[in-house]
Amino acid sequence: MNELDSIKKEVIKIMDNDPAHDFEHVMRVYHNAEKITKKEKANQKLVLIAALLHDIVSYPKSSKRSKFSSVESAKKSKSILKKYNFSNEEITIICDAIEDHSFSQNRIPRTIEGKILQDADRLDALGAIGIARVFATSGSLNRPFYKIDDPFCNGRKPDDNHWAIDHFFNKLLKLHSLMNTKSGKMEAKKRTKVLKLFLKQFKTEI
Repeated sequence: MNELDSIKKEVIKIMDNDPAHDFEHVMRVYHNAEKITKKEKANQKLVLIAALLHDIVSYPKSSKRSKFSSVESAKKSKSILKKYNFSNEEITIICDAIEDHSFSQNRIPRTIEGKILQDADRLDALGAIGIARVFATSGSLNRPFYKIDDPFCNGRKPDDNHWAIDHFFNKLLKLHSLMNTKSGKMEAKKRTKVLKLFLKQFKTEI
């Protein structure tokens, strides 16, 4: 898999230092995808390349372009992949997986490779790492932890543009029910328990 090593080096040069979407995030998604692929009938090489490239364009969450990050990542990936010995069909599978993976695109991926990538990426939004990423993003946006008069969205719709804890209710606590693969669902349920324990403890401290 020489292409994997070469593409990995290209991605390292491209990625920025946003702690929620840096190269370490890419590698965690890569390893999640590797684990899931062992239990699913999919082309592992294509899944892993898609994992490496899935966030090479990542607009800030505060940008109106943010929801198009996966579309732009797919376009940029296509130009990178053309330098390697991939067939048009393989490039399509990789780029479709990248374009479809984003939560904001609200898509069920077209291929099993895409479904695995989406699950692998969503797993990194859960558990202890997921919690860390929420607050890393919130810090960069100067977003307060919670709405003082209703921290847990009991009487309002979650608004994670304004409060960090709202992101749990707007997205993170929903992810386990949206997973595509059996192994992805099992791991997502484990990591969701961590989120719930965190929120329970958080409630006792405010």
